Amino acid sequence: MAGFRSLARQVRDPQSDLALRRYSLRKCLERFAPYGHRATWDHLCSRAGFAPEDRSPDPARLVAALNELEAARAVWLAYEAGFAERRRKEKHDGLRRPGSIDDWHRCTWGGCGVAWCDDPDVHPDEPLAEALRRLIAALEREPGTACPVCADTTLVWKHGLAHEPSSGAVCTGCGIVVPDPVLTSDAVAQAQARRLRPLVSA
Repeated sequence: MAGFRSLARQVRDPQSDLALRRYSLRKCLERFAPYGHRATWDHLCSRAGFAPEDRSPDPARLVAALNELEAARAVWLAYEAGFAERRRKEKHDGLRRPGSIDDWHRCTWGGCGVAWCDDPDVHPDEPLAEALRRLIAALEREPGTACPVCADTTLVWKHGLAHEPSSGAVCTGCGIVVPDPVLTSDAVAQAQARRLRPLVSA
């Protein structure tokens, strides 16, 4: 199975068939997809200027999408390296019990679903790297009451998410599932009070 960097080389290879280059970019999302596979693909396509279903996009647009994905991956890998170093130090100091950020981190292995968007058509407008920087900054400070990516304060609790955890506070502004560790208990309670309920036929 090809790794991210090998797939990225295929996307950039001008000698490769265009369909293979597009396919390789899609495969990159199996290794790193911050919003989830479908939402990240939709985001990259809209930012690079080609339709998600376009089977023969301009190669320069494919590379532009890859560049954005790689920039975001670099931000995430730097965070993960710092996270691993912190955990090593904590274990060395006798702190074996993980905290809430560690619980959240376990659900984002490899950077997939870091800022999960349950609706693939609703995701942040910012470059992926900027969205991740904002999320990481929020993880490193005291909990707040707003979405760390777009600063919207209207969060709605949703059950049945297609991701782990299966319920959480969804930002109505940018669509991400806001990680619990970045929210105060009051913000979580307010989101739960605005719970999204499934429609029931009359």
